[in-house]
Amino acid sequence: MDPLALARWQFAITTVYHFFFVPLTLGLSVMVAIMETIYVRTGNETYKRMTKFWGKLFMINFAMGVVTGIVQEFQFGMNWSEYSRFMGDIFGAPLAIEALLAFFLESTFLGVWIFGWNRLSKGMHAAAIWLVAIASNLSAVWILIANSFMQQPVGYALENGRAVMTDFYALVTNPNIFYQFPHTVLSGFTTAAFFVLGISAYHILRKNEADLFKRSFRMAAVVGVISVALLIFNGHSQGQHMVQIQPMKTAAAEALWETEDPASFSLLTITDLSLRKEVFSIRIPKLLSLLSFNKLEGEVRGLNDLQAEFEQKYGPGNYIPPVAIPYWAFRIMVGLGFLMAAAAVVAIFLTYRNAFEKRAGLLRFFPLLILAPYLANTAGWTLTEVGRYPWVVYGLITLEDSVSQVVTGGMLLVSLIGYILVYSLLIFATVYLIRKYALAGPEPAVIETDDPVEPKPSLMGAQG
Repeated sequence: MDPLALARWQFAITTVYHFFFVPLTLGLSVMVAIMETIYVRTGNETYKRMTKFWGKLFMINFAMGVVTGIVQEFQFGMNWSEYSRFMGDIFGAPLAIEALLAFFLESTFLGVWIFGWNRLSKGMHAAAIWLVAIASNLSAVWILIANSFMQQPVGYALENGRAVMTDFYALVTNPNIFYQFPHTVLSGFTTAAFFVLGISAYHILRKNEADLFKRSFRMAAVVGVISVALLIFNGHSQGQHMVQIQPMKTAAAEALWETEDPASFSLLTITDLSLRKEVFSIRIPKLLSLLSFNKLEGEVRGLNDLQAEFEQKYGPGNYIPPVAIPYWAFRIMVGLGFLMAAAAVVAIFLTYRNAFEKRAGLLRFFPLLILAPYLANTAGWTLTEVGRYPWVVYGLITLEDSVSQVVTGGMLLVSLIGYILVYSLLIFATVYLIRKYALAGPEPAVIETDDPVEPKPSLMGAQG
């Protein structure tokens, strides 16, 4: 019944569920736009049917993302009112811009795209989905600008116990955003690529619309291999940035209790949390220094030294994150990343050799791999947020000081149970709808005529 613990659980559950939908929105919107662009340029009806099929799944995902994201706005005011009071002048600006500019733009033109079939010219209709894709990724920019301030505060001053913005340009050019935004967007493209690969492989195996789904598979294979490769390189750069700005998170991700130079990389570490020391470990010498500094030597500070420094700087308290969570989250994220890299290479091989029939056994793995980017995304954000413990805004305000003072444990417990029940229903509805339309395949091909067609209501709006 501890209000802080319940508030954290509530925000964690709603945020993780919401972030299931965000990466697919970022990546699939662009892929659908590319499909429609190819249709406009070539006049090939297969690409129009591809656009409608994948666009239908995109819309289900988008709708659920909107519904789950709204809840977070209320939690800032109700469960984390002290945080909102402290950060409102800074946090509110990018969130307002995101809602008024990016979200309205993508919502408006998504409506134009849904109901614009046969009402707009082909070029204008394709432009609408491109605006949706651009606005979706622009929305991510502003959300991540707000989050980057929480990771690396810049452009602010403390006045009367509140953080006040002093430099908007510094806020939007926060060094952290240049690592975090590419990582998020590339994760979105990777998620979309494996989503398309998995569903396409399912239909190819069943010889259902094989030509259409082979084209989808080829496109997703190219997007996947490029995205995963760039994601790995960007993740390496982001990790080096993390060593500089949040050394405690780096140490927690490696269960590194004592400072090392050169520092070793942990394959497996068992620790005694009560004594704050390592009990058993399997480590690769010098590898952590190499990953951190691109050389075989370099000091990586340990949790105990950093704890002592933080106590001297910020006062008594526990500044060490719950080590097991960031430690395993990092390994899940990286392990799945390399698994997807290998799978993307296999997808390219199947595409280049046109070996869909000869290597049908390999195709059977791709529907299972749809889950891989979702798990990796969740693990990545868990590392990002839990590794910052006990800070909400790094170095400025802690979780304990951010929670609402008037919200009781009973209130939070009731609302937490309510959210779990509602979100369970949403999970069922989402899986049901996506599975239904994904397994059904594209709508049958139709013959285009110049005669006006009375639009028929459907999930996609007017049909061609």
